[in-house]
Amino acid sequence: MNFQFECAQPSDAAPAGTGPPPDAIDLLRQMLAVQQEHLAFARAVQDAGARWRTVLSRWQGDFPGLPEACKHVLPVLERAYIDLIAELTNHLRDQTDALDNEFALAEFLDRYGGRLNQLGTLLNVVGPIAEVAVSQETGSK
Repeated sequence: MNFQFECAQPSDAAPAGTGPPPDAIDLLRQMLAVQQEHLAFARAVQDAGARWRTVLSRWQGDFPGLPEACKHVLPVLERAYIDLIAELTNHLRDQTDALDNEFALAEFLDRYGGRLNQLGTLLNVVGPIAEVAVSQETGSK
């Protein structure tokens, strides 16, 4: 048995037209832009915590236990918020025609809209301050 093998010499030059297609380059640029946007959002979230730490340190003499108090009331607010959402969903599930006309929609929004919005706002204010208390606890350990 005889076999013949032919091997080409390796070449340093890349064959013409083997670069990435223009679509791939555009896609990579778009992915980089999205990653930069995500990084900016992550930094903004961290800045919010830093901002609250700065504000609280400035007013620590006047409100010494505020972060700790927020940490303790946060679960109560979360529970009230979730209870209201559960009540809202049960109401809609039980009354399928609850939003059929303008009067029913207005009544529904009067009943749930304001309270849900206000509780959500309270959670958005108290939550970051409570996180400051948690970060202070982990930092002191």
